[in-house]
Amino acid sequence: MESYSVDVAAIAYKLKDTTNWWRDINGSRLWQDRIFHILAALYGLVAAVALVQLIRIQMRVPEYGWTTQKVFHFLNFLVNGVRALVFVFRRSVQNLHPEIVQHILLDMPSLAFFTTYALLILFWAEIYYQARAVSTDGLRPSFFTINAVVYTIQIAMWLILWWKYIPVLVILSKMFFAGVSLFAALGFLLYGGRLFLMLQRFPVESKGRRKKLQEVGYVTTICFTCFLVRCIMMCFNAFDKGADLDVLNHPILNLIYYLLVEILPSSLVLFILRKLPPKRGITQYHPIR
Repeated sequence: MESYSVDVAAIAYKLKDTTNWWRDINGSRLWQDRIFHILAALYGLVAAVALVQLIRIQMRVPEYGWTTQKVFHFLNFLVNGVRALVFVFRRSVQNLHPEIVQHILLDMPSLAFFTTYALLILFWAEIYYQARAVSTDGLRPSFFTINAVVYTIQIAMWLILWWKYIPVLVILSKMFFAGVSLFAALGFLLYGGRLFLMLQRFPVESKGRRKKLQEVGYVTTICFTCFLVRCIMMCFNAFDKGADLDVLNHPILNLIYYLLVEILPSSLVLFILRKLPPKRGITQYHPIR
């Protein structure tokens, strides 16, 4: 009985020590700056990789304009580059007034991230419907319409908050981001899953065909997971002050969140889709080639 009491006390002490460690780092200005600078460096690295890949594609097929592949890599460069700058000046961003400016700088890259990967869903949908001899004329207008609606709603909420700060509207804004993320996750599950199953029906004798199947499966899994995690975290962010990502004193949470939902997914997808298009005969982005 005494041994049991000692074990419980030891566990409680370790838990308390862990909590203190978490609290000490979150409350340290030095560690806040270090973690935010680490995030800036990681985002900068991903942005550089996307830019290098964009340049390589342009050098390979200079005769073509802005193909879907080039737009995808450019948007990756833009999103990660802006994130890097925001985290370099994270402390200055926190001091901006009115407060809505802080939300815009922190949330606008998230909207651009959604657009970047929605572009991938669009292309997969085109591939799937073309293979089934179904018209794809309405897909691109739908893509632009969905993005226009998302941006219009979010900008409208920002403008209202600029005019008058309403706490409930801040919660609605975060829940809107959660809904958009869930929509993107379901898009990857629907069209990535359909394309994967369609490819499975074809013979898989060649190494190239197996690689195409693996690429679609990996990218679908990565993107579905990252947008689902973003959705869940934004729900916690909206209602739990302890999960607030918009404050300086939650650097560890920021590090975990942005690693899981943006840095690692972007890095993995860029690596999986690193293959350059052939010099001739390609006019658009094809993630399974």
